[in-house]
Amino acid sequence: MIEIDGSYGEGGGQVLRTSLSLAAITGEPIRIAGIRAGRKKPGLAPQHLTAVRAAARICHAQMRGDALGSMMLEFIPGSSVQAATYTFDVSEVQQGGSAGAITLVLQTILLPLSLASGDSLVTLRGGTHVNFSPTITYIEQVYLPILNRMGIDAEVKLGAWGWYPQGRGEIQMRVSGGSQLGGINLLERGDLQQVKGLAVVTELPAHIPQRMANRAENLLREAGLKATVKAVREKGVAPGAGIFLTAEYENSLTGFGGLGRLRLSSEKVAEIACEQLLKFHQTGAPVDEHLADQLLLPAVLASQQSQYRVAEVSSHLTTNAAIIEQFGLVRITVDEAAKIVKIAAS
Repeated sequence: MIEIDGSYGEGGGQVLRTSLSLAAITGEPIRIAGIRAGRKKPGLAPQHLTAVRAAARICHAQMRGDALGSMMLEFIPGSSVQAATYTFDVSEVQQGGSAGAITLVLQTILLPLSLASGDSLVTLRGGTHVNFSPTITYIEQVYLPILNRMGIDAEVKLGAWGWYPQGRGEIQMRVSGGSQLGGINLLERGDLQQVKGLAVVTELPAHIPQRMANRAENLLREAGLKATVKAVREKGVAPGAGIFLTAEYENSLTGFGGLGRLRLSSEKVAEIACEQLLKFHQTGAPVDEHLADQLLLPAVLASQQSQYRVAEVSSHLTTNAAIIEQFGLVRITVDEAAKIVKIAAS
């Protein structure tokens, strides 16, 4: 059994998700101790527990410690990953529901399902656009298009917006199995092609997304970037607001967002997203800080070597690299001075 220290490095949910994905793919049993030990509320939160149960279901794993707040998990895969139709609902694991991010569940099972034989259709319910996790818009416009270049065929469709604290969003993900993954080489991003954006609200007045869109377009224009931001009012189960910007470069993609909350003006929400995008743009790097660690796992499973240059070497990235290396599949080198990540056969 591979022993994994859940408190290692950054000590968050990424350790858990990466370990679960690799356990499902390799069939290796794992034991994780000290899950999310560094967090204010340590142990398994609703989205983590849903990811654990989703990973277990796709490979018929036996488990010990799969409970809310648990800081220890034993996970023993019982079969190879099975392609099928699945539904996973974050709100089911906690009384009163949860807005836990379904993107974290998606990222746990996507690679195992894409390597399985046969196609899968997955319905996920919970938070679609929540803080401290990738939004479904980021998954759809940045993460999946980059993975598509590496040979993964998957798409997501948003059925209902789910904001914090109610959640109750829904997406459908279609995954084609039998993927043959190729490496990725992203050292230069090339020129900026366009910035496009979506300013959206549910159950709120139409002037709010328009104000977010106007502010974002003006700020980006002042910085010399041409942007088109669409303002839309969608149906939803609860009020919510956000703006999501995607920058397309010749060789690369990135995305940033801002989420509305009480006593935060529409203009301020737009400023948060623009500030992040402009900061990244100035680095000249092709891979943003968040994509940097999300690309590790597909690169590890690819048949060729990969290398990419990142805007920032985060503790998320170095932690994820160390966890992956425990499975003995590849050698990962992170050059902190040049900000280049290399993945090669061990």
